[in-house]
Amino acid sequence: MMARKVNTTEAPIVFIVDDDVSVRRSTGRFVRSLGMRAETFASAQDLLNSERAAEATCLILDVRMPNMDGPGLQRRLRETRQRIPVVFISARASKEEEDRALHSWAVAFLRKPVGTDAPLRVIHMVLESVK
Repeated sequence: MMARKVNTTEAPIVFIVDDDVSVRRSTGRFVRSLGMRAETFASAQDLLNSERAAEATCLILDVRMPNMDGPGLQRRLRETRQRIPVVFISARASKEEEDRALHSWAVAFLRKPVGTDAPLRVIHMVLESVK
C-alpha cells in the first residue's frame, strides 16, 4: 500500500468532487470555515487528471456523476493503492447504492442536502484516523 504523506505543518486538505457547482461551492466554504483547505473538482476525471489525489486528507464524492461516478473513482484510486478516506454524498442514491458505498470502505454516506453537524463529525473522525 502506498503511504500517504500528511503534512502536519499545513491544514488538512479535503477534495470535493461533485458535478453540481452549488454543492462544490457550499461544501468548499464549509470545509474552509473549519480551518481546513478545500479544493473542488467538477468530475472524477478532473481529479484524476490533476494527479493530486494522494495529497488529500479526505475525499467528499458525489455518488452519481456523469461518466465516472463516485464509487468508480474510489475503485480507481484503490487500484493504484491510494487509500484516501472517502465520504459519499448523494441526493438520489438508492438504499442499494448506499449499502454498496458503505461496504466499499467509505467512511460515511450523507444525504443531500447535507447540514453541518453530520459532515463536521465525519471530517473530525477522518482527521483523527489519519493522525
